[in-house]
Amino acid sequence: MSDKIDFIIPWVDGNDPEWIKEKNKYDNKASNDSREVRYRDWDNLQYWFRGVEEFAPWVNKIHFITWGHVPEWLNVDHPKLNIVKHTDYIPEKYLPTFSSHVIELNFHRIDELAEHFVYFNDDTFIIDNVSEEDFFKNNLPRDIAVIKPIINTFRESTGAIASNNMEIINTKYNKNTAIKNNLSKWFSPSYKKHLISTVLMMPFHQFAGFLNPHLPNSYLKKTFKELWNEEDEVLDKTCQNKFRDGRDVNQWLFRYKQLVEGQFLPRSADIGRTYNLINDNSEVESSIMEKKYKIICINDNDKEVIEDIGKVKSEINNAFQKILPNKSSFEK
Repeated sequence: MSDKIDFIIPWVDGNDPEWIKEKNKYDNKASNDSREVRYRDWDNLQYWFRGVEEFAPWVNKIHFITWGHVPEWLNVDHPKLNIVKHTDYIPEKYLPTFSSHVIELNFHRIDELAEHFVYFNDDTFIIDNVSEEDFFKNNLPRDIAVIKPIINTFRESTGAIASNNMEIINTKYNKNTAIKNNLSKWFSPSYKKHLISTVLMMPFHQFAGFLNPHLPNSYLKKTFKELWNEEDEVLDKTCQNKFRDGRDVNQWLFRYKQLVEGQFLPRSADIGRTYNLINDNSEVESSIMEKKYKIICINDNDKEVIEDIGKVKSEINNAFQKILPNKSSFEK
């Protein structure tokens, strides 16, 4: 059993006219953050809260990060809910921001944030029972340490960001020493088929990259504080950008630091699965209704043009409704 564990979830209402007005003051359309897909609303955030209440009732507090708006249905007076505006924790010199990287890199500044916290995106849902030890064990984050080369399969991906992170990791840490110091963590049988990738990458002197499951990440707050002390210039430069930039670093850098320093315990990759939304999402629907995984990520990107957004939205949300039909106490 670990100490108390908090959840963090950032959210933006891409339809808020005031938010759009402020965004347009700074938006030169050069960033991939300008794409509609970055802010498209699938009207299913309530299922995130229902999943937490149903399957992770042990959570200490939920820090709901927002530009300033909140969903109309959200019970803002819930004792476990902390509404956090950007202005509440992000240094003024970085505001306003429309970059998820700036929002992420400053998590440690949130008032009353627990030392142990899990970062969720709003497209990542708990759909079956999870325990505290799925995220932390012996007060260490649970994670998957797998070496995997950075390969981009579509444009405007996060590959460039991951490469920037790796530059810092490879200049700060020796790969062979890092692995030798924690052999059992790097070659855990819980990684199953993913172990092959690490084995094949062992002859190389540097880390080629890491497996980045699009799932919630467990963090120690001290990791954020330490890295800001060590790499203030790099993090500050990213935070100066109003929108995501190919020269940024992101929250994975903190995760990588935990991995190479051995500040984690192995966890199976089978805890969750990421799906990219396409026109036929029958596999996603069955995974939700049959609870094939504890956690599911439904990623909205440009891999396939969705012809009927309303139809896809209805199908996905109907699947959620079948396993989580009742309002949570986080809803009015």
